[in-house]
Amino acid sequence: MARSKKDIVEFTLIYNRHKVRIFNYVLRMLGDAMTCEDVVQNVFLKFFENMDAIRNRNSVVYWLFKTARNEIYTIFRRKKIRVDQYNVKDSDELEISDDMDVQIDYENKELKNIILIELESMAYDQREVFILKEYGGLSYREISAVMNIDEELVKSRLYKTRQKLIKRIGPIVLEDNI
Repeated sequence: MARSKKDIVEFTLIYNRHKVRIFNYVLRMLGDAMTCEDVVQNVFLKFFENMDAIRNRNSVVYWLFKTARNEIYTIFRRKKIRVDQYNVKDSDELEISDDMDVQIDYENKELKNIILIELESMAYDQREVFILKEYGGLSYREISAVMNIDEELVKSRLYKTRQKLIKRIGPIVLEDNI
């Protein structure tokens, strides 16, 4: 099926707007950069093939995250690995740095590493909600749709995850600043 120039431009704009968010979500869920790259490529290939089927252009982000999540679960099933056994790594290579002070940048990176370590010890459902919200930038409604759970449950899980992180990380952060 031949695509018009308009379709190609639209795809390119959507790809450039959302690739980093999708990559970071998939990488944090899988913990393997090479597999992550394959998944992201598959997600955008499927998107390109199905662009015409997505009637509501406002739901593109939802569609991308839902497709990425389905790809992740396919990998989990294929490897027959329990979801909570994955160790999630950080994705420094795709994060764009700006002209921040080196010290602040270092502290932010250190705090992000502490958060990711703490997330690894949490229940998979809490971890996924946090990653979709904080790293994926999805709304409660979008997370609800992606995970196929009630929006109130999303809020509850996110609240509990944030409270656990505050409880666990608070003493560490305060100790380093004293």
